[in-house]
Parts: sequence; structure tokens; C-alpha cells
Amino acid sequence: MVVKRILLAGGLALIFPALPSYAEVSAENSNVAHAEEPGWWGRFTGNVAETWNNSPNKELYLPAITWHNRWTYDKEKTDEYNERPWGAGYGISRFDADGDWHAIYLMAFKDSYNKWEPIGGYAYEKIWRPIEGEDFRLGLGFTASVTARDNWKYIPIPAPLPLASIGYKQLTFQATYIPGTYNNGNVFFGWLRWQF
Repeated sequence: MVVKRILLAGGLALIFPALPSYAEVSAENSNVAHAEEPGWWGRFTGNVAETWNNSPNKELYLPAITWHNRWTYDKEKTDEYNERPWGAGYGISRFDADGDWHAIYLMAFKDSYNKWEPIGGYAYEKIWRPIEGEDFRLGLGFTASVTARDNWKYIPIPAPLPLASIGYKQLTFQATYIPGTYNNGNVFFGWLRWQF
């Protein structure tokens, strides 16, 4: 467990260098003005710091599907692409006072060209529980992440993406859609997330 946390910390240090503690962010925000709410950046950095410092949940990520939108690709292209994104990932997460989900994660999977692609960052989802109880959940949110691809010489690229999920107890299916142009991007990417 300690080794996983060290690896996660090392990978995420590239994404979020020198994360302040939640107390430091809160103190900084309260010094600005006692009556004012922190701006979006203050809320974002506060949530990232709180997630990093106080996440009771550990999560395993298992990439499940990549689907290239057939309405935006030539068939010759989609026939060449990999749509089985083998890989794995690890994350830490928490639910806030409103029941919304926050996570910091690192995942690696096989991309469209069957090359390894790492991705990691912070994720947030607003959670709805349409059925009484805590077991069944729907989520909608975003990830502020960084990725790197073989065809881009593994140069780190920011990847802010939308997120949606459906979950029951510890198991969640989560997905994003990578926008793009004709024969580029426009990929649905989904994975399973197991909380332990």
C-alpha cells in the first residue's frame, strides 16, 4: 500500500507540483476576505489539496472500452485502431459533505495505436442518488488531467475532459468523451472503478 501511494505521489508530482495542504489553502482563502467565498481557483485548489490529504478510499481502475465514433471516422481508419484499452490504474478518493466524489488518480492503457498512454490528475463528479439509500449513484463532472502519447513523443499534454458514471456500492462504470475533428479524436473511453 505504501509503495502504491509513493508511485501515485511521484506521478502526480509532475501534474500538481507542491500541493499545499487543505489548511494552507483555507487559511490563504480566509485571509483574502472573511465575508467572501473563495473563487473557482481557490475552490479547485482547496478540493485538490483536501483530496490529496484526506481521502479514505483507495480505487482500482480497469480500462474497458475505447470506441471511435463511426459518424466521424472513415471505415479504413476504424478498422486499424485498437478499441481494447488494456491497462490499469490506481487512485484515492473521498465523498464531500454534499456526497460529491473527488479523486486523484493515475492510469495507463493501450491507446488507439496499441501504444501505452498514461493519464493522471484530479477528478470531480456531482453525485445523484435517485433511489433511496447510498448504494446506487449517477455522476456527472470533469477531470483536470495530463496525458502523454507515443505519436506525440510522450510530451505531457493537458487533457481537461468531461466525466459521467453509474455506480452501485463499490463498483462504478465511468467514462469520458474525447472531442475532435474528422478522423481525429471523437473517442468514447470507459473504465471500471473498484473502491476498496
